Amino acid sequence: MTADPLRISLFEMRLEEIHRRDPLLRYEITIRDFIALFPLKYKHGNLVKPEKPDSFGLDRHVYLKVLVAFGQSFG
Repeated sequence: MTADPLRISLFEMRLEEIHRRDPLLRYEITIRDFIALFPLKYKHGNLVKPEKPDSFGLDRHVYLKVLVAFGQSFG
């Protein structure tokens, strides 16, 4: 089972917005690399929330915004 491509695009647009609005992120990581930090994963056929990436020191408040964007896109 895969997610609706429209919802995936919506999630990516929300991630881009998070990236653009954060004064530090745009200097630390590109938009494409930021989006790549949150690949969509499935468990037992269900989409699961993205995990906080270990490879990049992401602020808690930014990660919470990502979780909200995920919920709004796929909830």
